[in-house]
Amino acid sequence: MPLAHSVLANVMDPEVPVVSVVDLGIVRGLSWREGHLHVLITPTYSGCPATEVIETSIRDALVQSGFVSTQVEQRLDPAWTTDWITDEGREKLKAYGISPPVGSADKRSLTAEKPVVLCPICDSKNTLQISEFGSTACKALYRCNDCLEPFDYFKCI
Repeated sequence: MPLAHSVLANVMDPEVPVVSVVDLGIVRGLSWREGHLHVLITPTYSGCPATEVIETSIRDALVQSGFVSTQVEQRLDPAWTTDWITDEGREKLKAYGISPPVGSADKRSLTAEKPVVLCPICDSKNTLQISEFGSTACKALYRCNDCLEPFDYFKCI
């Protein structure tokens, strides 16, 4: 299903429009079931307000590309993790001004020291968390103490 995958690689996340649903690891699988293209997705978190928009965008993009019979299934188990963001997705986040997640979403990260978050603008390690929550619940607000710019950090979850 290379064509379907490439179509989905162009479906952008509505909250961060430079990364696709493939870049974020939201698309978990593609298969044919009883004559339908079946798309398995896992939202970034169960309460994500963009989930319905993402499902509709996936369906619309596939239908416009000739996949007229599609089914989108949302599965919450296993829970989405920032470990599923592709390397390309991480680079796109940084280029957009969002510091990508540092480390792994392993449970040990909950008790470990806070990560060193690089400024996506100047690559400085001299950054400070301003707020646990940034523009969305999955991001924290930071400020670079060198270039003085505020930026979002995509939390490791």
